[in-house]
Amino acid sequence: MAKYSKIAQDKIEEVMHEFKYGELKSGKGGQGGKVKIRKQAIAIGISEAREAGTKVPPKKS
Repeated sequence: MAKYSKIAQDKIEEVMHEFKYGELKSGKGGQGGKVKIRKQAIAIGISEAREAGTKVPPKKS
C-alpha cells in the first residue's frame, strides 16, 4: 500500500524542483526568505499536498 497518492507525490516533486532552483520561499504567500534546508522543503511539499486534500499520512503528534 502506497504511503502517498500519485497527486501528492507530484505536488512534492514540484516543490522540490522549486527548492533545487532557489525559487521556494517560506511563509504565508511566499513572503518569507528562501528555503535553504531540504527537510523544510519536504515539509512544505507535504503541507501543500495535505491542503489540496490528497492522501497523505496524518501529522505525528
